[in-house]
Amino acid sequence: CRTLIKAALQFPHKHGQTQFQSLLMTDGAAMETPLCTPHDIQICEVTCDSFRIGWDMTPEDTARATHFFIDLSRKESRDPNRFKHRDVPTKLVAKAVPLPMAVRGHWFLSPRTEYCVAVQTAIRQADGDYQVSEWSQVVEFCTGDYAMEHLQQLLDKASGSTGRLLKFSVFYRNQHPDYFENCGGLMRPSLKDNSGSHGSPINGKLSGVFLSCNTEFDTGLPPKDSPYGSLRFQVPAGSLLDANTSLYFADFYCMYTAYHYVVLVLAPGGSDGDNFCRGRLPKLDLSSNPFLTCIAPEAPGEEPLFCHASDVILEVLYTEPLHLETGTVEQISGHHQLMSLTTANAKKDPSCKVCNISVGR
Repeated sequence: CRTLIKAALQFPHKHGQTQFQSLLMTDGAAMETPLCTPHDIQICEVTCDSFRIGWDMTPEDTARATHFFIDLSRKESRDPNRFKHRDVPTKLVAKAVPLPMAVRGHWFLSPRTEYCVAVQTAIRQADGDYQVSEWSQVVEFCTGDYAMEHLQQLLDKASGSTGRLLKFSVFYRNQHPDYFENCGGLMRPSLKDNSGSHGSPINGKLSGVFLSCNTEFDTGLPPKDSPYGSLRFQVPAGSLLDANTSLYFADFYCMYTAYHYVVLVLAPGGSDGDNFCRGRLPKLDLSSNPFLTCIAPEAPGEEPLFCHASDVILEVLYTEPLHLETGTVEQISGHHQLMSLTTANAKKDPSCKVCNISVGR
């Protein structure tokens, strides 16, 4: 019987009722009153790797149906995410349960992905065959972002890869000369691209200015090289990071490399960026976290102590515009053609055991 069901489910609903039923009937099998086609399909409680589905059935069909067949597939896209899970058979068989029923599975559901779904009701008969309804209409829905619990799992994984804390004194941003010449003295926030984890809530939704703070081990200064451009804007760390600043964890990923990236969001308290992140991202304690810290001075006249994680590359998204006059713009002394290190629209390695969690990538 299991083999028969598997064979029957190889036929998508678009091929029609006749082929499906021909596989499920045996010679001389008598059909009961036909099942009505499920209608008014409803999708609710959608997460990054689960959803609930319900539909309208007649009382007679509700009493008779023993199984539900669900045809789930990704909606065709001109730009598919080639780095998500491989497609697996998505003709699901479930025993009839009260509706709406839950569908869960990180092995076939990915975050922020559009899906098509149709359903069929069935009655298992005494000889093991199935009487089935027509397929319902196809409905579409989109899975959600990582929830807070998923981001906390990602944060916990990232915490194990950070290494010791190193001192730093400036945030910096490298760009080509044209960028600084045409920005009008103001670096404006731009929308976060889709690099990193596909389910990060900030992708395509939160705007900011990306900054770095990593330093070299031997000098304690920013690296001489950059893949982003030959000019570097530098601003004192204390200009952006103080007790009134909110710091959030947003992502942990790699790009098929040995080193990993951690994305943090830096937002002035009460700002639009702060309001967006609150409730969506884990908030970090400025004075005690494994990524980026600001320790208040112990005595009057002393400077705060700023530290960054040594074993990951930090990408800090500052949610407000930045005036060039708040810092300096200078030529870097090293090379700036290391384009292989750029993370623009970079896709996360879905096979990495260090930075992936057990939900859709």
